[in-house]
Amino acid sequence: MSSSVPAAHLQVRGIHKRFGAFTALDGVSLDVAQGELVCLLGPSGCGKTTLLRCIAGLERQDGGSLHSGARDISSLPPQARDYGILFQSYALFPNLTVAQNIGYGLNNLSRDEQRARVAEMLELVDLAGSEQKYPGQLSGGQQQRVAMARALAPAPSLLLLDEPMSALDARVREHLCGELRQLQQRLDITTLMVTHNQDEAMLMADRIAVMNHGRIEQYASPQELYCQPATPFVAEFVGQGNWLPFERDGQGQACIGGQPVQLSDSRGGMRGRLFCRPEAIGVNPASHADNRFRAQVREITFLGNRCRMSFELAQLPGHALLAELAPEHMPQLAGPEIWVSLPPRSLQVFA
Repeated sequence: MSSSVPAAHLQVRGIHKRFGAFTALDGVSLDVAQGELVCLLGPSGCGKTTLLRCIAGLERQDGGSLHSGARDISSLPPQARDYGILFQSYALFPNLTVAQNIGYGLNNLSRDEQRARVAEMLELVDLAGSEQKYPGQLSGGQQQRVAMARALAPAPSLLLLDEPMSALDARVREHLCGELRQLQQRLDITTLMVTHNQDEAMLMADRIAVMNHGRIEQYASPQELYCQPATPFVAEFVGQGNWLPFERDGQGQACIGGQPVQLSDSRGGMRGRLFCRPEAIGVNPASHADNRFRAQVREITFLGNRCRMSFELAQLPGHALLAELAPEHMPQLAGPEIWVSLPPRSLQVFA
């Protein structure tokens, strides 16, 4: 993805929302560019759905402003905000046909225009010929497509998705994530999606806003979030990781369990934590490798296309760490004692 971001289509500025004594949103700000797909990612209770509902007008923020293009939509009712929304439950009417569900929000069109628009939407989501079926006759994936067609039928300027894949099994979810992303790009429709599933966010998003306790901890591309997490929470929430305590000796040299280590990151005080992804750890490296440690293998788990090894460094007994390696490298793990390396470029310093 290019580092330059087009002009914002949606501007969120300093949004606050409280429910009694509970602060759901604490001054949240972000921009979503025209045609961009942004994911709000975080654990339950972090404020992501509340933010989506404030943008939709389904909740009224206590402070802050919302702009869609040049329009201030902060106080507009939901029907005046020009968005389409897809809920977790799909919210299809069971007593209406597929065609009637999709055409539900098209009352401003003539009957012929409605039929043409419904046919266009069904073609778009690959459900042509299903006009007269009822939701109960469709699979979960097909119902999700109908709900998507209904959200897109009025040609909204903004699409809001609230956990749209959570009711589907993993295989169908992954397939539909890809389809939805292609559809969103083809229509060039600005999209904001709530999810707690980081794989979903990584697969679909141009940028991800990682939320925690009503705030955005980091707003960046999937690659930047994974490779350069800005906070310990982001590092722990996105992907797997290892934490290693370090302290500096009298000369300022960083040490793990008394053994000096080379760091490419110069930040940090006299002590702190080093963060490292499991796949960055070298197993039985060359003798001249940087930051080489003797280690004890605790457990090896076969995961199909990769193996996960739990181990501990001789300098940090009882401190479990993880490494990931390809199955063909398993013969390197002939005994319980091995060598590992922690490449300097893979070690990120947190105070």
